[in-house]
Amino acid sequence: MSEALNGKLAVVTGAGSGMGREIALSLAEAGARVVLCGRRAAPLEQLAAEIVAQGGTAEAAPLDITDRSAIFALAERLTGDDGCIDILVNNAGSASKVLNARWLSEEEFDSTVQVNLTAVFNFSQAVLPGMLAQGEGTILTVSSLAAVNPNLLGGAAYGAAKAGVRNFMGFLHNTYRHQGIRSICILPGEAATPILDNRARPPSESERARMLAPEDVAAAVMMCVSLPARATVPELHICPTFQRDISEDLEIARWQGAPDDLPDLPAQRREAKQ
Repeated sequence: MSEALNGKLAVVTGAGSGMGREIALSLAEAGARVVLCGRRAAPLEQLAAEIVAQGGTAEAAPLDITDRSAIFALAERLTGDDGCIDILVNNAGSASKVLNARWLSEEEFDSTVQVNLTAVFNFSQAVLPGMLAQGEGTILTVSSLAAVNPNLLGGAAYGAAKAGVRNFMGFLHNTYRHQGIRSICILPGEAATPILDNRARPPSESERARMLAPEDVAAAVMMCVSLPARATVPELHICPTFQRDISEDLEIARWQGAPDDLPDLPAQRREAKQ
């Protein structure tokens, strides 16, 4: 058990599956008291029970991360008048179904930004007063390499939101580091998480085997949050060793959401949409 995390209060968003689940498990194993946030109560409650059965401390806290009032209510409930959330892991994220800016609706763009950027701002603002009063705290956000290499794989909205949150974390680092706040941005490459099943062309099992695993990202998170308070990692890139061929994925994404009667829609794409 890590002495650095023993008894610390940690909040993890998107904790029901994928990276968030592995991050929460790792924090609990290291002795942190973990609050599990996400939209679906069932997987959060199941994970909390699993952590408790292993001797850890966890609480399921279902909420809509786009609801600012719910975020602030949770922070107030957890900390009371003088408590503090020691570690915030902004992990929850979502991508738009339409990836090409040519076909992307304003509604879908706004929804993607709400989850990946605005929710991070709201959660960070909710925990900052307690951290500043304590003179110590860690805010870690899982961004994406789409922030630095935007393309049709992640899509226009996702890449823009992840770039925005990377900038925001840089702001937090530059503004609050001398008040004891560590602001960390992790940029993972392609990872084998359940969200891949929602893609227009879900990757094969052999492709996923060479991607990052959720536990790889969790290990990177743990390295960052377990460092002594005197040390911080403002930004960390973690990516698969092997870069797969994504040309077919990009071509499919280019036409996802295009009108059926589009004159320049390639014949094979028109057939696939029928």
